Amino acid sequence: MGDYVAAFDELRLTDADRAGGKGANLGELVAAKLPVPPGFVVLAAAYEEVIQAGPHGPELDELHARGLAAAASATHSDAEQLDELCRRMRELVHDTPITSAVRDAALSAYHRLGDSVLVAVRSSAVGEDSATASFAGMNVSRTNIRGDDEVIAALADCWSSLFTPRVLTYRARRGMHDRPEMAVVVQRMVTVRSAGVAFTADPATGSRDRIVIDAARGQGEVVVSGAVTPDTYVLDAAGPTLLTTQIGRQSFVIVAGPDGDRRIELSEAEAEAPALTEDQALAVARLALQVQAHHGGLPQDVEWAFDDQDLWLVQARPITTMPDDVDAKPPMAHTVEGRVLVRGLAAAPGRAIGPVRVLRSPAEGSALCDGEILVAPMTNPDWLPTLSRAAAVVTDSGGMTCHAAIVARELGIPCIVGARTATTQLSTGEKVTVDGSAGQVYAGNPLPASITAVPRPVPAVAAPEATATRVYVNLALPDVAERVAATDADGVGLLRAEVLLTEALGGRHPRDLIARGEDEKFIQSMAASIHRISSAFANRPVIYRASDMRSNEFRALEGGGRYEPDEHNPMIGFRGCYRYVRQPEMFRLELAALARVREQTPNVHLMIPFVRTRWELEACLELVDASPLGRQRGLHRWIMAEVPSVVYRLPEYVNLGIDGISIGSNDLTQLMLGVDRDSEECAELFDESDGAVLDAIEQIVTSARLLGITSSLCGQAPSTKPEFVEHLVRAGITSVSVSPDAVDRTRRAVAAAERRVLLDHALSMPTGR
Repeated sequence: MGDYVAAFDELRLTDADRAGGKGANLGELVAAKLPVPPGFVVLAAAYEEVIQAGPHGPELDELHARGLAAAASATHSDAEQLDELCRRMRELVHDTPITSAVRDAALSAYHRLGDSVLVAVRSSAVGEDSATASFAGMNVSRTNIRGDDEVIAALADCWSSLFTPRVLTYRARRGMHDRPEMAVVVQRMVTVRSAGVAFTADPATGSRDRIVIDAARGQGEVVVSGAVTPDTYVLDAAGPTLLTTQIGRQSFVIVAGPDGDRRIELSEAEAEAPALTEDQALAVARLALQVQAHHGGLPQDVEWAFDDQDLWLVQARPITTMPDDVDAKPPMAHTVEGRVLVRGLAAAPGRAIGPVRVLRSPAEGSALCDGEILVAPMTNPDWLPTLSRAAAVVTDSGGMTCHAAIVARELGIPCIVGARTATTQLSTGEKVTVDGSAGQVYAGNPLPASITAVPRPVPAVAAPEATATRVYVNLALPDVAERVAATDADGVGLLRAEVLLTEALGGRHPRDLIARGEDEKFIQSMAASIHRISSAFANRPVIYRASDMRSNEFRALEGGGRYEPDEHNPMIGFRGCYRYVRQPEMFRLELAALARVREQTPNVHLMIPFVRTRWELEACLELVDASPLGRQRGLHRWIMAEVPSVVYRLPEYVNLGIDGISIGSNDLTQLMLGVDRDSEECAELFDESDGAVLDAIEQIVTSARLLGITSSLCGQAPSTKPEFVEHLVRAGITSVSVSPDAVDRTRRAVAAAERRVLLDHALSMPTGR
C-alpha cells in the first residue's frame, strides 16, 4: 500500500520495527490463515514524518528526555513535573497537522474495509507486545470508531498516548531511553456477543497442560481492563477437554452504539449467567492451541471474540511472565465431585476430611477434638489454640487476609473464608470434605477411597536456586519455627506479634495486666516465644513487627471494654505507631522482651507498623532509643509501608534513622483503593495488581534504593502472580516475604524474573565490532 500503510497480509513478525508488536503479530496470524478480522497498520514511518519530523519534533525530544528523568525519580515534585511534561507533549502531538500523504494513505486503506465500517484503532508501539515487554494496557485503544474524521482523530490519540506518565515510567524503569515510535492498528469490528482472553499455559503455575480462559459478554475490553469479574474456564490441553468452570459476575456489557461504545446495565439474573457454552469454550481452546503451534509451541496470550456465528482471533502475544517450573502439576489431580454444602473464598489450599465442629467463640475451643473441621463465624488471635488442632477451617466472614486465612496458611491446613452461611448450613458431627483450593465444602467423602486428603506441598530444600533477591517467610507461631527454618528461607521477613502477645497476656487486656503488676511475667513469656523463633533461624534475620491489633480486637480481650474506644472503623483507627505514642506502656514491655532476646540471638530486629506521619514516628523512635533495646548495637529499625503517605515521606523517615521498609501490600491496597481488605462483598475490588497500587509500590522500592535502605514486601501476591514478582524485581526490591508453603515457588519466580532482567540489560548494551 505504500510507505505509510500496510495490510495485515503484508506483515510478518520480522516487521515489528515498522508495524509495532501488535501489528506484526496480527500479520503473522493472517499468514497462518487464522480467523482474524481484516485490517491494516499505519506504520511507524507515518509517525516519524508527522510527529518526529514535524514542527514540534525537537521540543518533543527535549521534553521526552526530561520526562524520562522525572519518571525515574520517586519524589512528589518530580511526579508533578512528569504530569505537566506529559500534558504538554500530548498537546504538541494534537497540535501537529497530519500531512496529506499520511492522511490519504490511512483513509484509502480504511475505505477498502467497507463503506464507513466500524473499526477498532489500537496503538502498536515499537517494542509493545514483544516477548520481553508487553506495555499491557498502557497505550490507547479506541473501539467502535466510524468515519474519516473519527479515524484520523483516533490515530492522533494513539500517537499522543506515547506521552503519558505511566508509559514514560514504564520505559524509564526498563531502561528504554530511545526516542519512541508508534504504529497504529486499524481493524474492522465484529458484532461481539462474548469475548475475552485465553492462555495456553496456566499463567500462575506455568503448567503447559492447562488452558485458562477468561470470558465476558460484550466486548473484551471489560476483561482486559478488569472492569468485571469474568467467567473462568480451565481446560486440559490434551483434547482439549473442559475441567472446571467458575462463573463470575458481570453487571454491564459494552457493545457498539451509534456514537461509539455503549454501556448496557444487566439485571441480577443476567449478571450471573455464563458467557460461554461448553462448546464455545472448547472452540476458543482449540483456536488458542493453533496459535501456539504456529509459534513453535511458545505459550500464548490470545484475545478472541464471538459474533453471532463465528469465532475471531483479535490479538495474540507471548506470555511474558511464565514461571520456570513449566511442567509442574498440582500435588493431587483428583477432581472432587459431590454435593456442595457451602461455598466461599479459597483462602488456604489443600483438602481435609472429618466431622464438623461448629463453635461460636474461642471460649468453646476445648470442645474441638483433633482432626475435626472448625466452623466459626470468624477467628481472631484468641482462636489460635483451637486452630492449631483443626484439620481445616471454615468461617462465615473474612477475606484472603483475615486472621483465619493467615494462620491456616502458616499451619498448612485448608481454609475457606467468607462462606456466609457455614455456621447455619453445617452441623456439628456432620462428616464433610473441605477443599481449600476450590473454596467448597462437600458432603461426606467424595474423594477416591485411596485418598483421604491432599497434602500441602513440602518445601524443597535440595539445590535451591540462588537469587539476589532474598525470599523470607511470614511467621506467627513458635511451634512451626523449627520446621520452617529447615527450608531454604533466607530469614523471617515478618514475625507477627499478635499471636505471641495474646498468649503472653493470657486473654487479658494489657492495661489490666500492667495494673496487676505482672510486667515481668509478660516479658518472660514474650521473650521465650520470640527466642524460640530467633534461635531456630540462627544467623538469618528475624524482623519482629510490633503489635498491630486494632481497638475492636483489644476490646475482645478480658477487660477490654473498660480501656478501648468503640470505633466505627477500627481498620483505620487507633492502631500501630500512633497507639505506641499515645499509650506507650505495652510497647515498652515489647521492647524489653526484644532486648532480652537480642542478648542471646542478635538476629532479631524491630519493625514499626502503620506509620502515618513524621511526628508520630519521631516520637515512637524516641521511645525505642530510651529503652534497653535502643541502646543495643546492630539493631535495624524497619517500618511497614501500609499508609500511602509513606510514598512521599520515606526520605524524612530515613533521616530519622529508619534503615528498612517492608510493604504491607494488603493494607496498602486497602487504603489505595478504599476497599476493606476483609470484605467478602467487595472481594473483586481488592487487587494488589491494580495500576495505582503497583505504581505506589514501585515508587517506594525505587525511593528505598536511592536512599540506600533495605526494601521488602510481605504478602501472598509474589507467590501467586509471577508478573507481580517481576514488577518488584525490576524496581530493585531487596526481598519478599511469603507464607512458608510458598517459599519454593516464590524463589523460582524470583529467579526467573532476575534472569529476564539480566537478559534485557544484556540485550540493551551496545555491541562491539
